[in-house]
Amino acid sequence: MPYNCVVLVKQVPDTTNITGKAMKDDGTVNRAALPAIFNPEDLNALEMALQVKDRYGGHVTVVTMGPPRAAAVLRQALYRGADQVILLTDRKTAGSDTLATSYALKCAVERVGDRLGGYDLVFCGRQAIDGDTAQVGPQVAEKLDLPQITYAESIESLQDQKIVVQRALPLGIEVVECNLPCLLTVVGTANQPRPPSARRMITHKLAATPLEYSALLKRWPEFETEEALDQYLGERDLRITVWNGADVNADYSRVGLDGSPTKVLKINYVVLKGDGSKEFEASQAGLSELIQELVQDYIL
Repeated sequence: MPYNCVVLVKQVPDTTNITGKAMKDDGTVNRAALPAIFNPEDLNALEMALQVKDRYGGHVTVVTMGPPRAAAVLRQALYRGADQVILLTDRKTAGSDTLATSYALKCAVERVGDRLGGYDLVFCGRQAIDGDTAQVGPQVAEKLDLPQITYAESIESLQDQKIVVQRALPLGIEVVECNLPCLLTVVGTANQPRPPSARRMITHKLAATPLEYSALLKRWPEFETEEALDQYLGERDLRITVWNGADVNADYSRVGLDGSPTKVLKINYVVLKGDGSKEFEASQAGLSELIQELVQDYIL
């Protein structure tokens, strides 16, 4: 039987290039100061959803929450096989912590379900590399009142409205069964995400949100007006859907800085320097001394 899958993805700063300008004075991430990439484990989540579609049929909807430029990861999702992509963007959601973000995404998933007549599986990456909290997926599941399977590494079976999943845990693996619908957070070892399809890149290379039309007209002056460009993209199913908070019936008091109880008060930049060494005697006494120093330095 076919399954409706919703995949929650995020455009994140490339944390391999962190500088002193990575944070703003208010404690939020200065995303403009870092190059943006597709969150790695969200690619694994997308791949798992696409594998479900390949095997059983169905529909894959990808949702991201972020500024207008986050549409870039939605195009990447289209290139890989997503059926529909949606950008949830609203200035009032800026500065949302995990609690506020999960609420906004919960509202978006419900809206997707209303449009599709329901959903069977919601996929998220285990965590995003910009926050490393691993909180958003489980919080979305809680707000949707869904069972959740975290650290999902593979789907063992999917039938009769039940799913069996292997979880990757620090000390081994665990196999669990769950009723549908449910939410899965996917680990990076789950699969090898497929590369963008050349055919789909050709088909969807012009996919854009209405928020990008002004910039696109500078590249494609032959369209002359945004209305003409919108008509062209709409006729070819290349118009990326854009929702704001009102479109998903979100309570604005629960998003953005107002809806975020987590506040970053101070950021410390730690530089580790290997400017010295110390030798310990190869004896029980030397080992005890080494352990004591490691404990004092909070390494152990």
